[in-house]
Amino acid sequence: MHDIRKIRENPGSFDETLSRRFYKPSADNILKLDLERRLKILEAEQAQANKNTISEQVKQAKIVNDTNKFNILRNNMIKAKAEIAELELEAKAYDEKLKQYLLSIPNLPNADIPDGKSESDNLVTRSWGSPRRFGFSPKEHFNLSGARGLNFEDAAKISGSRFVIMEGAMATLHRAIAQFMLNTQTKEHGLNEIWAPVLVNSGSMIGTGQLPKFANDSYSTSDGNWLIPTSEVSVTNIFSETILNNLDLPKRLVCHSQCFRSEAGSAGRDTAGMLRQHQFEKVEMVSITKPEESIKELTRMTECAQNILELLEIPYQTMLLCGGELGFSAIKTYDIEVWLPGQNRFREISSCSSCGDFQARRMNARYRPATERKPEFVHTLNGSGLAVGRCLIAVLENYQEEDGSITIPTVLQAYVGNAKMISKNGEFL
Repeated sequence: MHDIRKIRENPGSFDETLSRRFYKPSADNILKLDLERRLKILEAEQAQANKNTISEQVKQAKIVNDTNKFNILRNNMIKAKAEIAELELEAKAYDEKLKQYLLSIPNLPNADIPDGKSESDNLVTRSWGSPRRFGFSPKEHFNLSGARGLNFEDAAKISGSRFVIMEGAMATLHRAIAQFMLNTQTKEHGLNEIWAPVLVNSGSMIGTGQLPKFANDSYSTSDGNWLIPTSEVSVTNIFSETILNNLDLPKRLVCHSQCFRSEAGSAGRDTAGMLRQHQFEKVEMVSITKPEESIKELTRMTECAQNILELLEIPYQTMLLCGGELGFSAIKTYDIEVWLPGQNRFREISSCSSCGDFQARRMNARYRPATERKPEFVHTLNGSGLAVGRCLIAVLENYQEEDGSITIPTVLQAYVGNAKMISKNGEFL
């Protein structure tokens, strides 16, 4: 959420920066609501002062035993109380309107991100590896005979489209990839492993920016809770309504979880295979930092995600997103795109973002810079390290052989009983 004081101080700069996201100007509307709210608060304070004056007059009338004046003043007191109550309700209503409006406005982009509206305006900041030269025409993952353990038909029968059942070697390899990611992020990169709920309340979804903006893209339960679209929601909210010690930062966490998205805005896209699913798994990284360290931390987090693909020896490129492509809560984002030979193109497998103090304000997550200073808002960061299902796709497609069998990357072999291949019949060899 945005700092209303900064908007009051420089509304022109707020709108100008927001326009880099191709978001219509909002400062005038915000300041109008803010002014109406403050006027109602002022009126309520003045009415309270008037009530206090009347209260003193009532006491004096009682002391001198002036019954007539006492009754008149007592009636005035009743009216004053009713006026205060009404003004406080009106002030609260304006306060809620302002809050809801601010909650609907995306974060301001960092100064160093490129201008642009679409993915063609993103900048390649790193390229790693060279696409493998196949002596045959590579297939997409769902057409590989060795990947016959990907069962879309029964999943559709049970749950509908965009679900998958994984059997045999596919289920084992999928689990192995997640375990490999967790081990790398904890043992090699020093992140602290977290296991967290996948069912959260509305406050947690609001805190990380999923609500109200993405309500239609999320699954809610009948009692008002939500299935997480990413464990960023659960893990970041651990620090809501908390004041951290200066010496405890940065916090670097990693969580493997099921994730759920209705994909309401992606009708007709990537319907084949398991690239875009309603239920999927991610290994998610979350960092909580001091403000001056967040951009440096973003670089570190992105490198943690890139390293997974480097260890798997799969080509990728890293993109710095332009203003029009930024996620709702982000000030700066690097997308990592993995090479998929079956599609002959790069596809997103991780998105690493700094959110500045945007989420921290929404969830009231703070730290105390020093004992004598007031608490300040932390900066929050999140990134996939990586999306497990998409990584499985990348392994299958990049390591496929002409007969439909699949070579298992060296770093994964220890996780699958030292098997080196998945045969064209879908069995470990």
